[in-house]
Amino acid sequence: MYKIIACDLDETLLDSNTHVPKRNREAIKKITQKGIKFVLATGRGYVSVAKTLKEIGLFDKPNQYVISFNGACITENKSNRIMYFQGLSFDKANELYQLGLNYDVCIHVYTKDMLYVYKPAPDEIDYLTGRHHFKIINEQNISFLKGQEIAKVLYENTDMNYLRKVAADLGKKTDDLDVSYSSNRYLEFNHSGVNKGAGLLRLAKNLGVKPTETMALGDNFNDLAMIKAAGLGVGMQNTNPRMIKQCDVITSANNNQGGVAEAIGKYVLGS
Repeated sequence: MYKIIACDLDETLLDSNTHVPKRNREAIKKITQKGIKFVLATGRGYVSVAKTLKEIGLFDKPNQYVISFNGACITENKSNRIMYFQGLSFDKANELYQLGLNYDVCIHVYTKDMLYVYKPAPDEIDYLTGRHHFKIINEQNISFLKGQEIAKVLYENTDMNYLRKVAADLGKKTDDLDVSYSSNRYLEFNHSGVNKGAGLLRLAKNLGVKPTETMALGDNFNDLAMIKAAGLGVGMQNTNPRMIKQCDVITSANNNQGGVAEAIGKYVLGS
């Protein structure tokens, strides 16, 4: 029996309007009543998922958890109690920011409670609205963040081939980082060894749950580590085609149609 279900948000749990479909909400209610942990596993910061937690009835609840910043942080929902945090050093974050200025990308810098965005296009602002609390910046460096804890940095461009070229161009400069892609628009940089899979296994160990008793659901490459780490790794029907073969199963429903509920019904509730 699965005791922890870790689930990505955007393009997985949420529909295109950033809400949890009714079908998913009903399935989550059934499993939480059985004592199964439903854990949001997101690239976002933990403070930005309050709306989703409220929709699924887990906001500010004790003994319920969120894996955020792609695994850089694990929090208990009650009062956002931080159980684990492993971000980037200021020097590394600033290096990534400076490197990003050389490319045609929008740059995101995440602290624990704020997202700073450099050079966002109008469509990126539209995409972020409703998903994050963010501030637009124009600085040529991030010295104003020195002394703050930085979770991760990412580059945005809707041309994924361009982002792959950027990653290849950076080469050894990112060998000491965990690099992934998400939402078909982001190239993400985390501390080495920090990813959703490591976050899921860390939480499971903390709760005395075996890896085989975990299930993970996602749609893109920043979900792949947890899909591989979990006892059952589930991709949505809209999963990035490049990683479909690395998932254990693929749902027939996409994120708008309640693919998460489909997986829960089939593999947890037996319906």
